Amino acid sequence: MIFKAKHILFLLIFSSVSASFSQSNARINWMSWEQLDRALKEQPKPVFIYFHADWCEYCKKIKRNVFTKEPIIKRINKDYYAVEMDVEYKDTIVFDGVSFINAETKRNSIHQLPLLLASRKNKSFSLPATLIFDENFQIKARIFEYYTSKQLLNKL
Repeated sequence: MIFKAKHILFLLIFSSVSASFSQSNARINWMSWEQLDRALKEQPKPVFIYFHADWCEYCKKIKRNVFTKEPIIKRINKDYYAVEMDVEYKDTIVFDGVSFINAETKRNSIHQLPLLLASRKNKSFSLPATLIFDENFQIKARIFEYYTSKQLLNKL
């Protein structure tokens, strides 16, 4: 009887550790811009884009508190192509046949692609910036502030 109880206890602990381990390994399937370009041509689907920078504290908070939640991960992976980009990225990106660069050489310079897609109507740029597009790459939502996982689920 004692052996059986220990065996059951071991299985319960092992199962809960395994479940939490597998849950913590779930991640959003982030794509590169080149992968997105190909995917949209092969099979159009809504797009989720997240722009961030290392110096943006709210960006880090979104990554830590929102993009780690299982409902968010499942919803984005199921229904969207997802791209995340550091706005200070230095390399050229070719998207939809157009080359985009980070033309500035100064510190904290912003790449052309986030400037084009995520600048506000008054042409200012701020982070965090999240964009949601439909399957025709037409903008559905632009979010320029911190959000909770519940708020993001409502937008998705």
